[in-house]
Amino acid sequence: MANPNDETPKTPVTEPIPTAPTSSAAPKKLRPTRISGTWIAVLVAIVVLIFLLVFILQNGGNATIHFLWGEFSLPLGVALLFGAIGGALLVAIVGAARILQLRRQAKRSTAAISRPATPSPGTPARREN
Repeated sequence: MANPNDETPKTPVTEPIPTAPTSSAAPKKLRPTRISGTWIAVLVAIVVLIFLLVFILQNGGNATIHFLWGEFSLPLGVALLFGAIGGALLVAIVGAARILQLRRQAKRSTAAISRPATPSPGTPARREN
């Protein structure tokens, strides 16, 4: 039979629990991946879409839009959304044109670097002593 004196005391433990030895180097921080960046972009896009939906629902009054020779009647939120989309498309077109221009310029410069320099027919060749 167990004796009450044989039991371990019920006092709180104040010493730390021993753990496995760790190396002195800090753990390596993981670099963000493309997938994690995509998830962040998706979450931001969802929040922006929710704000756009609230904006369109709160601005439901009709507005008359005069464009060129036409006249349209649209809800104000939808009309402003079309304006924002038009501005975004304009920025995207200008940005795409600039990217294409830079790519062509980079392609020309790498092609000029990779080509061996040949003397033109009218210039004399240098002599090496």
